[in-house]
Amino acid sequence: MALKIDTFDNRTGGNGYYKAVSHPLAAEAAPALMARLRAADGVAIYDPLGYAEGFAAFYPLDGVNIRGLFVQDIQKIGKTVLGLRTQPITDLAGAAIGAPVDILFVTAFDSEKTVDHIRHLLPNGCEIASLDALRLPSDMLTNTKTYLDPMNFATNFAFFRDDAASHTRLVTANYWGRYGATDIRLWLRLFDMAGSVLAEWTEAIPGDAQSILLDSADIRARFGLGDFTGQLFIHAIGATGHDVVKYALDTYGPSSDALSCTHDANAWPADFYAGLPAPRDGEDIVLWVQNSHPCTIPAGDVGLNVMGNGVDNGVAGTIETAVGAYATVAVRVADVLPDVAWPQQIEISAGKHFVRPRYEITTSAGDRRIAHANVERVDLKPDPGIPELRNLMGKGYILPAPILPTDTWNAVALPTPMATGQRELPVALLVLDSEGRETGRLPLGRLPRNHARAIDLSTEMTAAVAALQPGGGFGHMELVYDFPDGGEADGWLHALFRYENSTTGNAAETSFGAHIFNTVLTYRNEPQSYNGRPPGLSTRLFLRLAGDLGDGGLQSMCHLIYPASTPWHGTSETDITLHDGTGDAVATARLEIPCGGSRFWRYSDMFDDTARAQAGPRAYVIIRDTTCRLFGYHGLAHEDGGFSLDHMFGF
Repeated sequence: MALKIDTFDNRTGGNGYYKAVSHPLAAEAAPALMARLRAADGVAIYDPLGYAEGFAAFYPLDGVNIRGLFVQDIQKIGKTVLGLRTQPITDLAGAAIGAPVDILFVTAFDSEKTVDHIRHLLPNGCEIASLDALRLPSDMLTNTKTYLDPMNFATNFAFFRDDAASHTRLVTANYWGRYGATDIRLWLRLFDMAGSVLAEWTEAIPGDAQSILLDSADIRARFGLGDFTGQLFIHAIGATGHDVVKYALDTYGPSSDALSCTHDANAWPADFYAGLPAPRDGEDIVLWVQNSHPCTIPAGDVGLNVMGNGVDNGVAGTIETAVGAYATVAVRVADVLPDVAWPQQIEISAGKHFVRPRYEITTSAGDRRIAHANVERVDLKPDPGIPELRNLMGKGYILPAPILPTDTWNAVALPTPMATGQRELPVALLVLDSEGRETGRLPLGRLPRNHARAIDLSTEMTAAVAALQPGGGFGHMELVYDFPDGGEADGWLHALFRYENSTTGNAAETSFGAHIFNTVLTYRNEPQSYNGRPPGLSTRLFLRLAGDLGDGGLQSMCHLIYPASTPWHGTSETDITLHDGTGDAVATARLEIPCGGSRFWRYSDMFDDTARAQAGPRAYVIIRDTTCRLFGYHGLAHEDGGFSLDHMFGF
């Protein structure tokens, strides 16, 4: 059963109220509030903002003697909330209750003014309780006047593990400094698998653009911990301009077979996630279900289903294990859906219980890799305008992904339905060399929702891949809409891209969605802009570097793609700037990428020994281009064949 709370709206963004009531410190304050309500002979609820159901989703009101539920908005009178018929707040002082009220529970933060407006309606002796009982300490707030300001809740979760075979490292930078933040601190709480607190501390980030590095091995030593698997809660205090904690998450160990990297967790839980692959022969897949909330996920509330089969035909399997508050459970896909196999796909029915989850693939050869599923949209319908875009938007929506140097790596693409209303995917796969020349095109037709069509470039696009060699043996692929036989689309085109070292068998995978790129015309908020109105025609990407990670055999790599829906500037003007751990710029290199082309490079190729030594182990790179929007992928490659790869992020 899905939680009755709004976490994210694609029109308005994240819900600050959701983050406020689910915060771990709010959860610690809630028992005292609940005890007070349960001890009262009678409680009336005043719900002026519609928050009551969201509160009860996390803190059930069983045992509270509720006399009535009151609202302010006339249009909400007579509705059913928490099983009660809503009444106008003006009836609070009259006979509508018919029984004594000891406490009026106001489901609002910053409640003083709200209470002042209705104080004359309070029955004699009636006390006030409100959500202000759950407030964070004032020194944790950016805006003390408006509690639900999104900047007060720049939070996120990260999968975090440390044992003999695997460590975890979170890397980002103080990008809030760009927006004027002057005093960033990270409030951190580490939970174990049971949801118990292993450690809690605050990290000061004094430097503007300072690198941020949180390593599980360092934290383990600092707090004297044993092996752990769980999640790290991150709250950026003093955030300005950006209420999302973005990061790159590496897993590494004594063997490079454990090397992988993933993107941030996405801070708002969703109803569904998709893009979870079924295991192929010799693979075992674990879905890490990590409860993001202070209430238990009941057994059976989370389920898995073969994509496209629906949840009412008996195929779906539920997870028959309750997951405690902030706890972690490892779910073997084969235990829930024993008959699925690659390249089938799995849909996760999450019920808004957790943020974007990780999954871990272990092979019979000992290779381990972690990747993430993606939010499956529930609000999208097919858009009849998309098939008509070609006249003005050329390729329209493009999902670009690298083709890494073909003498080392092979690539497989698997289109993934990523909205509950997607019945088909009318798509084609293009291969382009490093200079932007198309070397091959594979129409895939109108793939049904339940398709299991993976494209192995080495066998299905052999000639196109071979033609990349004159450009250096690398290039990129693009998944685009293709309508020769008709079909419908909604603009939310996704795919999973799997890469494999042809010699060692080590693998990595990443997934993302399509956008319209590099055209001055706009369509439905595309080309996407992170700041201001579309079109977004510039680039700022963060590249984390290996630093002192591992045994020194690692090399940082980056693949930058210049996708263009219509012809744009002939070449990019891309500045690759190396920063040291304090955020100071050490060196800048210029990269010119042909329109529609790409560039694959390694850290050691871009900057010489002197610059790298000056930058030090906590260095990072900012990729900046004011002339075009680039799309990037980053990874680490070990000299013995292990590697990682995921898409980059910007801020």
